[in-house]
Amino acid sequence: MEEDNEVLRMVDVHKVYDERRLKVHALRGINMVVRRGESIAIMGPSGSGKSTLLNLMGLLDRPTSGKLLFRNTDVSRLDDNELSRIRGMEIGFVFQNYNLLSRLTALDNVLLSMTFVDKVPLDKRRERAIRLLETVGLGHRINHKAVELSGGEQQRVSIARALANDPSLLLADEPTGNLDTATGKQVMEIFKELNEQGKTLVVVTHNPEVTEYVERVLRIRDGQIVAEERRR
Repeated sequence: MEEDNEVLRMVDVHKVYDERRLKVHALRGINMVVRRGESIAIMGPSGSGKSTLLNLMGLLDRPTSGKLLFRNTDVSRLDDNELSRIRGMEIGFVFQNYNLLSRLTALDNVLLSMTFVDKVPLDKRRERAIRLLETVGLGHRINHKAVELSGGEQQRVSIARALANDPSLLLADEPTGNLDTATGKQVMEIFKELNEQGKTLVVVTHNPEVTEYVERVLRIRDGQIVAEERRR
């Protein structure tokens, strides 16, 4: 069945914030499907709703109206604990500012994400963390503290951390935003390789070069998807 191939589906999703007694319509009737193994870039100007959309996809927020299905489960019916469990088990996040603990080593930053979710057996965690860091080219830096790493190296650690619990969906918020062009390309090559290995990837970005690494581009403006392009 086609539905079995869906990681996420949004049906007429709206998100409204109350700010100083004013209603801000961040999303206006979003309809979209993310299928297993896809790679998608979401592009749009500041204030277009990209971050709000990503927060909903990552189950960090709930729609005001409409339906959000994650692996065919209507998440509006779940409580906060159940949402937190799904996030930990099924979703990996990569942020523009890395969000690493600066005084922990690369290895410990990856291990830490496994302690909050009982998905990887305790005796397998260190081996898995090392393997993931080797996958992103940091096998020689596992014992360096995050504060000792370059921006590109920190982003690689954050990718390894996002993969720690073997998520079904990888979400990246401006992952090249703080990187120079060459390093940004290296990071996107890692994402492309992960996608080719079967990981489902959604990237929010301002950078048009990122679209070279994905299959599908969604353009959002004023809280609505206004265009969709197939890249490959």
